Amino acid sequence: MGSLSNSPTLPYWQVNVPPERRTDECPEGLRNLSAKDVGILSTPDVEYRPQTWDAVRRLVATNRLDLFQRVPSELRRYRLFIHQLISEHGSVMNFVLRRRLEWTEPLVPEGRPFESGRDLKILYNDWPYGIDERIVHLVVWTKFELEEDAATGDLTDVARGEIEAYVDKTFRSRTKPDTVIWFKNWRSLKSVHAVEHFHVMLFDPDPGFVREITNGDVPQCDKFEAW
Repeated sequence: MGSLSNSPTLPYWQVNVPPERRTDECPEGLRNLSAKDVGILSTPDVEYRPQTWDAVRRLVATNRLDLFQRVPSELRRYRLFIHQLISEHGSVMNFVLRRRLEWTEPLVPEGRPFESGRDLKILYNDWPYGIDERIVHLVVWTKFELEEDAATGDLTDVARGEIEAYVDKTFRSRTKPDTVIWFKNWRSLKSVHAVEHFHVMLFDPDPGFVREITNGDVPQCDKFEAW
């Protein structure tokens, strides 16, 4: 019997793309990527293992937020989406402010942090990480600043306490407490720098509760089509 030869290695921008949709030239939105992103895009989806709830909790507890990553095909769509978004809106910040939050600059809060519901908005993370599909990833956007320690770049104890109190009241009071975690990205990991926000993850929450707190929001990943 003859042996099966290995299939030729595909360029990273062709992986996870149907043969009839592959292009010889790398799409503009997939050029000049980091080595990490190229490595992820080079991985077939079938080889990717979603991060479990326990793994997600460990990453948050140890502040290893840099280890979150997307499913390879979703990262591909995300990068193409960002490229298109910037060409149409000028920046990610413009899109988030005008289209997602429907806020206008300057952002002036009505009160102290978390005092007024009009100073914040809860939406889906438009492009969630490659995690257990039962985990719902939300983003809490705020018109007020979340104070950081100038020396460490981490939240101050006061700001952390304010967020904890808000998360307890808004999320943990409506779900099992051990199914809720939150985190705030380091400044270097933020995709939107000019609008304050932090992340909340819920494990297997009631869909009705999620619809209620997001006002029926639909993430952009459910709307965008691209190869």
